[in-house]
Amino acid sequence: MTTPDQPKIGAIFWQDLRGDNADEVRDFYSQDVAWMHTDQDMVGCADYNMNDPESGETVAGICHAKGSNAGLPPQLLVYIVVAEVAQSIKKCLELDGQVVDGPHILDGSQFCVIQDPAGGSRINQPEKMLFGPARLV
Repeated sequence: MTTPDQPKIGAIFWQDLRGDNADEVRDFYSQDVAWMHTDQDMVGCADYNMNDPESGETVAGICHAKGSNAGLPPQLLVYIVVAEVAQSIKKCLELDGQVVDGPHILDGSQFCVIQDPAGGSRINQPEKMLFGPARLV
């Protein structure tokens, strides 16, 4: 059950880009859409929070393909709220999707990266596990 502060099941509540060239991607979006950025300290490197230039609101993350991000698709990954990660994985596999990464446990809750039959990937997280931008990237 969601509260007023939580997105509902099925909602996209975050997005980030992952890849080997995070600095180049950061600079591209800073120039192309005028996003500002702040560094997000990660173990061994800094990822980036991309911020709206007017409001300062963090709208996306850009992550290096290191540590827990190594091996994930170099694309925009959206985070979708699901009721139960295990149930989502089961249904994904029944529908000819794939589990690309995980499931993993973070802060006592599971998440995973799945890929649909067309090749699109996303991150599934349960509604009880919500992050602020600083914890996503």
